[in-house]
Amino acid sequence: MTVLRSGTLAGGRCVDVTTAGGRIVSVEPATGVVEGDEIDLGGRLLLPSMGEPHAHLDKAFTADLVPNPQGDLDGAVEAILAAWPTISVENIVERGERAVRRLVASGTTAIRSHADVTPEGEQKSVIALAEVKARTAHLCDLELVALTMPLSGVDGALGRRRLVQALEGGVDVVGACPHLDEDPLEAIDNALDAAVDAGTRVDLHFDEVLDVSVQHLPELARRVEARGLGGKVVASHCVSHGLLSPDRQREVGRLLADAGVAVVANPRTNLFLQSRGIEAATPRGLAGVRALLESGVVVAAGADNVQDPFYVIGRSDPLETAALLVSVAHLTVDEAWTLVSSAVREVMGLEGVAVEVGAPADLIAASGASIREVIADQPADRMVFRRGELVSRTSVETWVA
Repeated sequence: MTVLRSGTLAGGRCVDVTTAGGRIVSVEPATGVVEGDEIDLGGRLLLPSMGEPHAHLDKAFTADLVPNPQGDLDGAVEAILAAWPTISVENIVERGERAVRRLVASGTTAIRSHADVTPEGEQKSVIALAEVKARTAHLCDLELVALTMPLSGVDGALGRRRLVQALEGGVDVVGACPHLDEDPLEAIDNALDAAVDAGTRVDLHFDEVLDVSVQHLPELARRVEARGLGGKVVASHCVSHGLLSPDRQREVGRLLADAGVAVVANPRTNLFLQSRGIEAATPRGLAGVRALLESGVVVAAGADNVQDPFYVIGRSDPLETAALLVSVAHLTVDEAWTLVSSAVREVMGLEGVAVEVGAPADLIAASGASIREVIADQPADRMVFRRGELVSRTSVETWVA
């Protein structure tokens, strides 16, 4: 049993929280008394832990190792594919575990990471991240997605065999990048069929281009509905969706909502990679998040890349993602918080977290009087609990003359 004393809930109430067996067993008015091995939260804001629905742990911290002089998506892809044969499994494990630990220190206890399954990398990322998953199981729920290419065309059969091998090697979710495959619709079909066969979820890199003619979401919705995969499929990025008219954005959103397809937006990396060379009326390279929410789509948001050629200054902190959602997608503070917390667990198929009796005791206590203030300040001072146990604590001392 663990007792957390004097935490402040989002509504302002100061409480003591008791956990046992990894769950919250009581939430009572704070007594102000800390005894024995009880943990004093010191009035910090107590919130459900956050989630990261779209990471690339195998690429984390490679910005200096794999430079991207072009700065755009094509340059990043070319750079990483060229470097991949020289990168060892051990190197991926070290960097991947470092990235997980940084995410946990930020207050993140649910992570979904893609692992490249390509001719250049074969199964190296799968092997390495499966090891990272085992090493960090006490810190977080880590799901692995086999980002498989190609799945269509002449080499698609070999790609599909690699995907099966990845699933047998510990990957949890089928992944692909249809808009970069030879035949996008065939790639979608093969990814969904593989998920049906394996009984897994699907997370696809989708329409990550500033080309309004690249619009595969309606076809994805139809194919998901036909296979009965509602609630198990995520389309990540969906950049070209944001180029549609508001009415069409909502039409597509309704198709996705009816089919049970969720969307993960990645504002940080897309702001960095997209719109290169467009110097006037620069598009933001972001899905139409507001239209999707209004259409009933489950939307979460991720950081995507951490100090790699896709985003050289990426940080492992969902609070930064939330802040960008307020600034760039014009979401309210509460909406932005939802997209980096409860919505993440929903798209991952995990049990929800809340500061209430019976909920999993995955929590973050951060310096701040409100969610707005925490997102604004992104304080380093945080305490992170996984299944009721303190797994990370960051303290900061500030002195100003």
